[in-house]
Amino acid sequence: MIALSQRARGIQPSATLAMDARAKELVRSGVDVISFGAGEPDFPTPFPAKERAITAIRENFTHYTPSAGIPELRQAVAEKLQNENGVEYSPEQIVITAGAKHALYMLFQCLLDPGDQVLVPAPYWVSYVEQVRMAGGEPVIVPARAEDGFRPRPEDLEKAVTPRTRALILNSPNNPTGAVYPRDRLEQIAAFALRHGLLVVSDEIYEHLIFGQAEHVSIASLGPEIKAHTVIINGVSKTYAMTGWRIGYAAADDTALIKAMVNWQSHSTSNATSISQWAALAALTGDQSQLGSMRAEFLQRRDYMVQRLQRIPGVRCPMPEGAFYAFPDVSQLFGRRWPGQNAYPERVIHSSRDLAELLLEVGKVAVVPGEAFGEPRCLRLSYATSMENILKGLDRMEAVIKRLVDA
Repeated sequence: MIALSQRARGIQPSATLAMDARAKELVRSGVDVISFGAGEPDFPTPFPAKERAITAIRENFTHYTPSAGIPELRQAVAEKLQNENGVEYSPEQIVITAGAKHALYMLFQCLLDPGDQVLVPAPYWVSYVEQVRMAGGEPVIVPARAEDGFRPRPEDLEKAVTPRTRALILNSPNNPTGAVYPRDRLEQIAAFALRHGLLVVSDEIYEHLIFGQAEHVSIASLGPEIKAHTVIINGVSKTYAMTGWRIGYAAADDTALIKAMVNWQSHSTSNATSISQWAALAALTGDQSQLGSMRAEFLQRRDYMVQRLQRIPGVRCPMPEGAFYAFPDVSQLFGRRWPGQNAYPERVIHSSRDLAELLLEVGKVAVVPGEAFGEPRCLRLSYATSMENILKGLDRMEAVIKRLVDA
């Protein structure tokens, strides 16, 4: 057996992708599984983006592009950031990447030295912690409580910072909680970051998926000082249902940092896929009406899913303000004994992972345990699936949990 590097041995697989893959494997074997695991919209990519990709192929835009991305797309991103987010960047301060995840990966590789610390509010997206570790850094987890809307208190951030702290990850709207940071909390975080000279890594991939009175505010828009200490991470995956196209971007005042990321990309992927870049350009500059209809559909699904979850015994679920996830607390079910049924043996539920296994095995419903997000009391359910699947999946989930409670 080939010996793996210490770095490779330390990487944990993505829990969200693993659960989705497991559900799809069961489906391929003929099992009727309802999956609430995947973090991708179930809508089609907008027609103009698909057509522009086809045109790009026909016009032979199938070769290498500049490592930073095609100039037209970098310009379109700069205009988008100014028009929608109130922040001004030149195309030279933007790099187009193979998805927002790759932008984050390259950023940490270019930013961190061994032992550097990054503050990660929990619950957090599963890849933040692993990507910091892959760069030799140390993730420092800062709890964000449900009673605070899953947003970290400034005093908790102050307790976590050390002389080795380099950066703070900010994800609003948040995956997995759906929390949206209001302007006043962002102002507090900006003051904290400036006081300690930290870089804010602002992951804004869900910015257009916001409901009710919540609004998306980019922390970089709060003033020139915090803008100089912010890297915006975004992409077209969630807003335009283009997860498989793999186009993201990073924007920062510091051109040296962007240049380092461009150099890193030149030695890793060379560039983001040429055809996908043209498709992303069409998505950003074309008709935006699909966003409203997609948001309205997600709102309907959110309201139904959360209201159903709130009625299940032993489940507490706050109403998310953004993204497309529900994050119910199921800790009241810990210690309950599953009585056994046919081929499904008796067992005690000790954790959200145990409950997720039970729901998949018995109920044929795939959810992601909260351990993956740094909050073991919760489950993550994605409502980026059809209402028919939501109805059926929640019926199955409720039946399993009621039997667990009544046992």
